[in-house]
Amino acid sequence: MARTSRGKTGRHLAPDEAQANGRKTAAKAVPQQPDAVDDDLPLAREAQRAVRVLNPSGAVTMPRPTRRRVFAVANQKGGVGKTTSTVNLAVALALHGNRVMVVDLDPQGNASTGLGVEHGAGTPSVYEALVEGQPLDEIAKPVDGIPSLYCIPATIDLAGAEVELVNVVAREGRLEKSIETFSGELDYIFIDCPPSLGLLTVNALVAAEEVLIPIQCEYYALEGLGQLLRNIELIKAHLNARLRVSTILLTMYDKRTKLADQVEQEVRGHFSEIVLDAVVPRSVRVSEAPGYGQSIMTYDPGSRGATSYFEAAEEIALRGAKLSRRGKNQKGGN
Repeated sequence: MARTSRGKTGRHLAPDEAQANGRKTAAKAVPQQPDAVDDDLPLAREAQRAVRVLNPSGAVTMPRPTRRRVFAVANQKGGVGKTTSTVNLAVALALHGNRVMVVDLDPQGNASTGLGVEHGAGTPSVYEALVEGQPLDEIAKPVDGIPSLYCIPATIDLAGAEVELVNVVAREGRLEKSIETFSGELDYIFIDCPPSLGLLTVNALVAAEEVLIPIQCEYYALEGLGQLLRNIELIKAHLNARLRVSTILLTMYDKRTKLADQVEQEVRGHFSEIVLDAVVPRSVRVSEAPGYGQSIMTYDPGSRGATSYFEAAEEIALRGAKLSRRGKNQKGGN
């Protein structure tokens, strides 16, 4: 017959209950060993994100395309994140082993500011390339602290370029010819377009093969998108048959609002596979970075904004590599 033991209260305990109490006592007697690294701490997670974004080893962690990819970053609505997206995607790709050039085609010169590149009056800029035909090799400036990243700055002179180009023959292809003169090897060119559908944007669409459209997660951002797409189709039909809308990036996403979720669902439902999975959140840190002449990737690499742009850049690189492999297989099969 099984024996019983007496607990602290004097109640007789069954054998199984007594063993359980014994295990609890033993567990209390043995001190718990702390984990070597607590990855759940917010600071630890932020540090891991920063290392992932900055890639201090300099390794090629985002695949290079088999041929140069030229993006026009366009949306005629202002304030949707065109310049911010151009700068941060370019920096992210350059930090992870790609050779990148940013062409600042906006007279405000915000992309130049975000990359910390001088663009004051008298600075050789994209204006000289478009109007005077100066080679880009003489204008391109390396971005400090970012390997293999170049910028063609914009100055206020660019504001008059559209008027000066009106009577120029083949004025829509001036930027394309300038890009062809660049002698350096590049994997990506991002052209930051002004918030309009004027001659400067037309030059960008003629020079590019792909269009990246940043869409703010608000209702007004969807207005006018149809007009942009119609203009792209016109450029494709008459000036650049290679042009296609390849990428849509959702920006300024505020998860606290139902509207942001509705806009996201509508865009994904209409454009499906060309919408990136990565979504850029609304972030004060992203807005602060240009004030210090930096991208969010270097200003606060552990932030959610930096991680989002890193994931968007990685997605662009992986999609490009997949398309390149598909193209090779198709050629091989013919």
